[in-house]
Amino acid sequence: MMGLFSDTYYEVERDAEFVLRERGSKFYAYVYPVRSEAEIKAKLEGLKRLYPDATHHCYAWVMGARGEAQRANDDGEPGNSAGRPILRAVISVGLTNVLVVVVRYFGGTLLGIPGLIESYGGAAAAALAAAGKVEKFIEEIYEISAAFEHEQEIHRLIAKYGARVLGSEYTEQVSYRVAVKAGVGRSFEQAVADHYQLTGQLVVG
Repeated sequence: MMGLFSDTYYEVERDAEFVLRERGSKFYAYVYPVRSEAEIKAKLEGLKRLYPDATHHCYAWVMGARGEAQRANDDGEPGNSAGRPILRAVISVGLTNVLVVVVRYFGGTLLGIPGLIESYGGAAAAALAAAGKVEKFIEEIYEISAAFEHEQEIHRLIAKYGARVLGSEYTEQVSYRVAVKAGVGRSFEQAVADHYQLTGQLVVG
């Protein structure tokens, strides 16, 4: 899905939906960007209100910059015939922080396990394609401080390492809060340590 040491990951760009009709059954696929299990619960409840008479509400989600949290739910369909194909569709496009729900209305014809896998996975893949993807960076947050006359050194390091300034504070000295891509975090930390005029510490990473 994502390289173990990569500092980039991908999220969906927008909500999306797709409708698949297969031998009388209808599969309504929905894609949502999510950041918490509370959000997932709210989205699922919303769809259950929208389609209270649907046969199944199957879903899968992936969260975390490394895609470390994952779950799939068949909601009464035969084991691994719905949630797992939806999850595979998410993993195959390398996305995280995403929920995909496929709502099914049974049309009277049994599709069999292969048919269910194809329908749930296909509907999910089509909705994910419509959602697009956007690159994000795994970042580490540092606080760097210096006397006012050495503020330029902070600017120089920010430029060199492509850091993102999150905020600055001027008290008896100047302090910056910056976000650095995880891949260069150690080098950045070393560069700060090598400057006797600067002090810095990792606050989130």
